[in-house]
Amino acid sequence: MKKVEKSNLSAPSFINVKWDGGLRFVAIDSSGHSIVMDASKSFGGEGSGFSPMQLLLVALGGCTGMDVVNILRKQRQEVDDLEIVVSGERAEEPPRVYNNIRVEYRIKGKDIKENAVKRAIQLSEDKYCSVGAMLRAKAKVTSNYGIQ
Repeated sequence: MKKVEKSNLSAPSFINVKWDGGLRFVAIDSSGHSIVMDASKSFGGEGSGFSPMQLLLVALGGCTGMDVVNILRKQRQEVDDLEIVVSGERAEEPPRVYNNIRVEYRIKGKDIKENAVKRAIQLSEDKYCSVGAMLRAKAKVTSNYGIQ
């Protein structure tokens, strides 16, 4: 009998994106979670949802946020709140990719150690956040943080 080796690849992700009229689309995952996408009014949409390019910034904020909270918890830091502000500058010419992305972490908690925050952000940026890794292939991604 042939031994089956475990693959390092995870199962593929499946998202169903359905047109909802105009330039509005609704994306639904296999668990039933949904998100609305639409173009702004200036581009012919109704502005009723995130644009696909905004969702890239949302994904980056969520990905790195999950990493940072998880790492800080493992470092026994008492995080009460984390807010991440992500902004992007896009190229003037199509396909209008992001050239520069800025991530700002705003952390609140009791006796949060600055070295722990630096380490958590560094690990997210350099090792764990797959969204950031993909975006860095095209954009310069920089970050800063504040502890309150």
